[in-house]
Amino acid sequence: MDLAGKKIVLGLTGGIACYKAAELTRALIAAGAQVQVVMTEAATRFITAVTMQALSGRTVYVDQWDSRVANNMPHIDPTRDADAIVIAPCSADFLSKLVHGSCDDLLSTLCVARPAQVRLFIAPAMNVEMWQNPATQRNARQAAEDGITLLGPAAGAQACGETGMGRMLEPADLLEELVCAFAPKVLAGKKVLVTAGPTFEPIDPVRGITNHSSGKMGYAVARAARHAGATVTLVSGPVSLPTPAGVHRINVQSAQQMHDAVMATIAGQQVFIAVAAVADWRVANASTQKLKKQGNGSMPQLRFEQNPDILAAVAALPAGPYCVGFAAESENLIENGRAKRERKSVPLLVGNLGPSTFGQDTNELVLFDESGHVTLPAGDKQALARDLVKEIARRLALAPSSPAAPAASAKEHRKRTA
Repeated sequence: MDLAGKKIVLGLTGGIACYKAAELTRALIAAGAQVQVVMTEAATRFITAVTMQALSGRTVYVDQWDSRVANNMPHIDPTRDADAIVIAPCSADFLSKLVHGSCDDLLSTLCVARPAQVRLFIAPAMNVEMWQNPATQRNARQAAEDGITLLGPAAGAQACGETGMGRMLEPADLLEELVCAFAPKVLAGKKVLVTAGPTFEPIDPVRGITNHSSGKMGYAVARAARHAGATVTLVSGPVSLPTPAGVHRINVQSAQQMHDAVMATIAGQQVFIAVAAVADWRVANASTQKLKKQGNGSMPQLRFEQNPDILAAVAALPAGPYCVGFAAESENLIENGRAKRERKSVPLLVGNLGPSTFGQDTNELVLFDESGHVTLPAGDKQALARDLVKEIARRLALAPSSPAAPAASAKEHRKRTA
């Protein structure tokens, strides 16, 4: 679970977006967090403390004089062992309180009295005119300068009937930003280029040949790299997946288009992770018009030519990025994976038996390097992506001092087979 063991104080202030806090609470708990809800009196006009207590499984606090706290200090105790305070929704009024250090209710006092290690996140939620007001904009800038992390707001339709900036981010988006915030930044400052999904090679305007690929593994890797602090560019073939938050996506269709997009973007990248299932061949004599079925049973004669090898091209660049390849095999994974790594001249290749994992949420990966191979425990693709990113980061940290260091270090904590 992405937030396992994290203790979150979830603060609600007055606003119609309080209804989203109910879903956010469930999402945080599902992600493994412990949630302590604290509400302003205004928030209780929009959603009840009983509702939030039922969802969080914990007593909800509203009054700074609440005697249920053993030492009668509810304005201090809830944050002493917390990892973060998340104010969602955060009204314009409460934003002003934070900036000016006001302590006129329980939630504002908790924020001011929080220990330095407790991070403060706010999800602004207000009318578009309130958000655009110069005073609110000054407060938002000051809050950021004070070390408060603003999550949103978003633009869109509002409960008042107006449209514009000021909507609170959706619970799923808030959860994603919190997961990212707590993830170890093992790739901080790095630029990472990822390819994902299949390529599609046209036969005619309505037909084509492609590879099995849902894009799930590549998108998980892009998300994990962004969580690790990297600036991530994702070159994607045609898939039906949403772009991971904070990732720049470039859409392509064919292998040639993917090659061109990668080569146009590769400058300045420190890591290249080629997860895409790229078609090895394309139709050399593709038709510009739809091929018609012939009544005499004759078949179109397709002529194929080889597509560019994207991974090999990047690996051959002088002073190029650290290259990681992927190989989906239907048989003899160990032999084929080892041979492909050597053929592509890359320091790390990731293999899996493709047919059993196509379109699934789980996978099992085998890492190949110059000293052998190691199998990562089977699991969901996002967890495996995190493990892979950690491996890449560790190898990057060791590579400058000694090219052989990554392999030697791996032996210290994993059993390898030659």
